[in-house]
Amino acid sequence: MFKKCLYFLLSLLLLVGCSTKQTKQYTYIAETIPLSRNGISLHLDCTTLKDTTPERQILLIHGVTYSSHEFDINYQDYSLVRFLAQQGYGVWRLDIAGFGQSGNVVDGFMPDSAYAAKDIEAAVNKIVEETHQDKIDLLGWSWGTVTCSLYAGQHSEHLNKLILYAPILSGIGKMEVNEPFHHNSWEHAADDFQRDKDGTINTSIVDPVIVEMWCSSCWHYDGDSSPNGGRRDLCIETSEKLIDLEKITVPTLVICGGNDSYLNYKLIIQSLDHLPASSQLEVINGGAHCVFIEKPYYRDFQKLLIKFLKN
Repeated sequence: MFKKCLYFLLSLLLLVGCSTKQTKQYTYIAETIPLSRNGISLHLDCTTLKDTTPERQILLIHGVTYSSHEFDINYQDYSLVRFLAQQGYGVWRLDIAGFGQSGNVVDGFMPDSAYAAKDIEAAVNKIVEETHQDKIDLLGWSWGTVTCSLYAGQHSEHLNKLILYAPILSGIGKMEVNEPFHHNSWEHAADDFQRDKDGTINTSIVDPVIVEMWCSSCWHYDGDSSPNGGRRDLCIETSEKLIDLEKITVPTLVICGGNDSYLNYKLIIQSLDHLPASSQLEVINGGAHCVFIEKPYYRDFQKLLIKFLKN
């Protein structure tokens, strides 16, 4: 516990230093918007540049274990939230029920993919209400691609464009998920980082400061457990599809690293055959599940994303 506290304090100091560096040019305004569904308080926040009124909005949806704080690792120019805000977006983040700063759930199996899609629906409706903009962009990462696709397949009326980042198009392998809550740990939070042959994190791909800030934030915001409903949805036979691309009717960017062990690349290569004609596929060679914060690749991720959004 002492080690975790020390790392978290170190990360906070780094965060202050990084924030000071960025505020020389940009000042960000972060606002939390009250939202609840099914009697559970949902954490929804929005980041914008100070003294600007964003002409477009984007909502970011997290994966199965850790919550939306991962999109705002405020170190150098890594933060996806701040990058998008610099591009003129109102950048919204939602924590699904039971995750991060949203309210707790009694049954960890309750917030499964279908349930999370309803939380996304509530967030989109709230964003439309708050901004008076009828359509927004939507990005899902990992399990978030499953939940966002479920929402997009049912409700396209408020969507402009969809981004499926590291899409889990099919089951990741059958495994029994018997416990309603996942037992989080410092080590588990670092599982998605690429490793050297000896099992250590490859620091040529992931900056050690990013690792410490990432794990500290996971420990701080998500604690020692998170709901397992989404994990149970994913842990099925690899032959079973999780995303019905045929139901998506808005332009979609499928983007991922080329070295992601969770992905079914055969289905990813075929994805454009099932999406609207204006959709795009981008595979960043060498990148993995966390390609958006990997040192050699994160700027490529940002450029490809904003090119698609502004095209």
